[in-house]
Amino acid sequence: MSLRIDLYSIFPEYLAGPLGVSLIGRARDRGLLDVRVHDPRDWTTDRHRSVDDTPFGGGAGMVMRPEPLFAAVEATEPVRPLLLLSASGRRFDQSVARDLAVGPGFALVCGRYEGVDQRVADHLCDGELSIGDFVLAGGEAGALVVVEAVARLVPGVMGNDESAADESFTAGLLEYPQYTRPAEFRGHEVPEVLRSGDHGRVLRWRRAMALRRTLERRPDLLDRPLEPAEEALLDEFPD
Repeated sequence: MSLRIDLYSIFPEYLAGPLGVSLIGRARDRGLLDVRVHDPRDWTTDRHRSVDDTPFGGGAGMVMRPEPLFAAVEATEPVRPLLLLSASGRRFDQSVARDLAVGPGFALVCGRYEGVDQRVADHLCDGELSIGDFVLAGGEAGALVVVEAVARLVPGVMGNDESAADESFTAGLLEYPQYTRPAEFRGHEVPEVLRSGDHGRVLRWRRAMALRRTLERRPDLLDRPLEPAEEALLDEFPD
């Protein structure tokens, strides 16, 4: 069974390229993802296909009107939850991605201009989602972030489902450093432990490096005292 994703955007061409290549494109070709892009302009009623208007109360910019978005969603009947990409939404992270990946699917509304009419958020969508504390020209870039993060967690999409198990944020830690051939490059060598053939030691090293990298770069992710076993790992691999 495929994961269905509905995307609502007045710039479907913005999404077409990224959704057709690499991991997402292959997953769609294999039937693992059912991604549908809907243009609210197709549900406008005027010859200019207008989707925006000036804000009540005055102010700069334009606001997306509710009628085309309501009509688009009602006509296409997306799988729920339907989430509005918004700076005021819940912060998107790996735990949200996991939740979305295990359901039947989800839908995203991409805002533009100064935003969307509040009635869309209040009476059409099931919630709001933000990919970070910054402002973009529209929700399309955020939608691509959400789609890729979720899609990678759908069984079969990555080929080797174990690949997602060791990634950053999966276990509350950043991922350990990765190396490949050659073993020596411009005087910089791959750590000896990774060339030792001792798989148990490699696993311990990787755990230690994940702990150390998280403590140094994102201590907020590890908001607890280290366990004795974790202290021992850091002592075993001090560098």
